[in-house]
Amino acid sequence: MTPAELSHAVQVAVRTAVEAGELSVDVPEQVTVERPKNREHGDYATNVALQLAKPAGKPPRAVAELVAARLRELPGVAKVDIAGPGFLNITLDAATQGELARTIVEAGESYGRNEALKGLKINLEFVSANPTGPIHIGGVRWAAVGDSLARILKATGADVTTEYYLNDAGVQISKFAASLQAAANGKPVPADGYVGEYIVDIAKAITDGVPGVLDLPETEQLQAFRTHGLGLMVAEIQRSMDEFGTHFDTWFSEQSLHDSGAVTKAIERLREQGHVFDEDGAIWLRTTDFGDDKDRVLIKADGETTYFAADAAYYLSKRDRGAEVSVYMLGADHHGYVNRLKAIAACAGDDMDRNIEVKIGQFVKMLRDGEEVRMSKRAGNIITIDDVVDWIGVDAARYTLARSSTDSTITLDINLLTSQTSENPVYYIQYAHARMCSVQRNADSKGIVRSADFKPELLDSEWESVLLGQLGEFPRVLAKAGELREPHHVARYLEEVARDYHRFYDNCQILPKGDEEVTDLTHARLWLADATRTVIANGLTLLGVSAPERM
Repeated sequence: MTPAELSHAVQVAVRTAVEAGELSVDVPEQVTVERPKNREHGDYATNVALQLAKPAGKPPRAVAELVAARLRELPGVAKVDIAGPGFLNITLDAATQGELARTIVEAGESYGRNEALKGLKINLEFVSANPTGPIHIGGVRWAAVGDSLARILKATGADVTTEYYLNDAGVQISKFAASLQAAANGKPVPADGYVGEYIVDIAKAITDGVPGVLDLPETEQLQAFRTHGLGLMVAEIQRSMDEFGTHFDTWFSEQSLHDSGAVTKAIERLREQGHVFDEDGAIWLRTTDFGDDKDRVLIKADGETTYFAADAAYYLSKRDRGAEVSVYMLGADHHGYVNRLKAIAACAGDDMDRNIEVKIGQFVKMLRDGEEVRMSKRAGNIITIDDVVDWIGVDAARYTLARSSTDSTITLDINLLTSQTSENPVYYIQYAHARMCSVQRNADSKGIVRSADFKPELLDSEWESVLLGQLGEFPRVLAKAGELREPHHVARYLEEVARDYHRFYDNCQILPKGDEEVTDLTHARLWLADATRTVIANGLTLLGVSAPERM
């Protein structure tokens, strides 16, 4: 019996009591069933009686007894105890709990997937670094978290579009072009320009690939470096994202908003909503009505369009393309953007607490030999995505960046993350998977084929019970990660599964030794090992991390 099935059983028990006239309450649409921290409190616990006591006009323990009486009649339920003010502690018999192993193995890659967010259309924008240089380490964090979140959201039923917003308009692109032009002509890079080997590399690629570019008049030459440099830089970003296992459905150009007239139309739409006003020759959006610290300029007095105007047009574009919820993932230096972006949604007539979500990712540091690494050979003053991959690899980077809440600063220890020890979290999990695959190879070499005559009641030891309970939590953990938009719940869960599997492996002999007989217990434990392998493989896939068969 899975936690979801048990939750439904509790719901049915409440409904039966209501239909019998013993309770006068609305049957809850969902019932929370969780694993108690103390194993002596049973396999699962629910506080449904405490929730229903007040509307039922009965003491919580009285409500609990009405529900418990019906649960005790269910096949597979060994006992139901009432604890404290009215908690229901439920213990399943070994056969019912062990049957979960078969459920998981037969479900395979689909185990854990659910419809918690079914039908929700989400536009998930992440990374979106300026195409003026390689992706830096902050962007790498969003690449890992954003791509993992997209996979999790899809696994929980959401309709997700992943998007990279290319800031290919404005002052920074002009500085980038001027830096390339200067490098190509052997001149010093402007004081406020971009430096690093990559600037020299791109400038050379343009001079080699665009014959006569250095013979053009200065203005035309600058435009050529702008156009071709931007194209090469975007291609470089796309290459690094692809090698990092991060993919986007849409690469959205900021410049396209200006070229298509979308910015002008957005201002007109917001004016129709009553939130645009004119003052001091400029056009403003009254964002202070919705929590922003000041109103924002859309068009300056000199007629120049602001970045904020493009932000407004971009949000409306997402909504026009069908996004019910627009999720923005921004860097640690973008705290000031949260209220203004939410204000755009409110000014557009949307629910700023539902239709738009803004997540801020905190800083990332890297250590080598206990010292912070600050510089990149290629980019000069930043650590790039290629540096991170070269130093610790894609799997270690993706897993470690996704295993912490995005609102916490994290440190990547190069020495630790390249070590093959249990202190290295990604190694610890991948080793558990490889260990299970080794068990299967050893079974094959002995001619042991997992029997279809599975006797789940034999999985009755403490170690087996704990592991089975942990495996049953995967769908709930996945739903929680999707709802909260936090992949780290999946990562931390996998560490718990790996821990419980290692304990099971160390305390429960799976395969016979020497001339020992192959027993029904052998087959039952092979089912459990395969179920655990399935859960870890599914979880790692959602994080974009490989599940190696050998290490």
